[in-house]
Amino acid sequence: MQSRDKCSRQRPADDQREAVPARSSIGRLLSDEHFRLLVETVEDYAIFLLDPAGNVATWNNGAKRIKGYEADEIMGRHFSVFYPPEDVAAGKPESELALAIEKGHIEDEGWRVRRDESRFWANVVITAVRDANGTLRGFAKVTRDMTDQLRLAELQHARELSTHVQTARENERTDIARELHDDLGQQLAALKMQLAALDMDVDATGLARHRVSQTQAMQGQIDTIIASVRRIAAGLRPPILDDLGLFAAIDWLVSDFRRRYGIDATLNNDTEALDFNASASTAIFRLIQEALTNIVRHAEASEVRIDIRRVDADCVLSIEDNGRGAALEADPGTKSFGLLGMRERVRQLRGTIAIDSTPGRGFRILTKLPVETIITGSAV
Repeated sequence: MQSRDKCSRQRPADDQREAVPARSSIGRLLSDEHFRLLVETVEDYAIFLLDPAGNVATWNNGAKRIKGYEADEIMGRHFSVFYPPEDVAAGKPESELALAIEKGHIEDEGWRVRRDESRFWANVVITAVRDANGTLRGFAKVTRDMTDQLRLAELQHARELSTHVQTARENERTDIARELHDDLGQQLAALKMQLAALDMDVDATGLARHRVSQTQAMQGQIDTIIASVRRIAAGLRPPILDDLGLFAAIDWLVSDFRRRYGIDATLNNDTEALDFNASASTAIFRLIQEALTNIVRHAEASEVRIDIRRVDADCVLSIEDNGRGAALEADPGTKSFGLLGMRERVRQLRGTIAIDSTPGRGFRILTKLPVETIITGSAV
């Protein structure tokens, strides 16, 4: 009797142990199904899998909405179809898969191509998918259309640039007004007083009489006024830039900077063989001019080094000082009108600009400009 009771007491426990894995398996299936449905119904993100070779293996509604392909149009095709031709030619799709394999996952932002060949700005995350043994099974790819955010950023950038232009224009007008009032105005007033003194210097017959030294002083005053006019005009745009070219203008700019502020400035240039076009000449001159202005205003530097050289297909401009430096933010120069203007000039020439600085260790601006965009003619 006790044996039967013991057995009867054990059966429910055995049944319970058998039921637990069954419920766990069902729960796992439901979880997988829910996850699949979640991925398929998401429309704000393109979420799909690639096989180890980079061919599309799954497709969700978000991918259809963002990229424009129906599932039966894209399944089995290589994912490089989503990249612009120049990225495909450069091997970017393959390099991104290689980096994902090496690092586990990568994140990238750039232009991608829809089915209708229109472009959109995308944030892309590619993750290498491996099994329990570490064998590569493929890649998970998540793409988000960031075109609207890019347009907003560009609009904000345009507003900041417009503010910079207006501020620079007003500052320039203020400087010119001060120069005209304090420099030319006083010199012209002194010249007028000298002329008035000559008018009063008459003899008894009413004939004017004056000494040679008086006219010589007036001539000297006129020469000073002419020099001031030339200096103000050169500050706006030096005639030497148009008459003798970029490198003569840079030499003049550096020499004038050294003379006016007592800062040791050195210039090294090995790009004289390049025939810079007019827009590039103006942009490079203004880049150096703005950098030197910032050094005078903020750096407290005693030395400045300017290097211009050609490195492969780029013209590299480096401007470095030994001043107090600055702690750079994540996006240095975004709110600095001077640096903002420099970034815009570089962008127009399809170049890049990098800023490196730490407190107490100076400031460095490194600009790379594609030679093909800055020279006259098509020869590189």
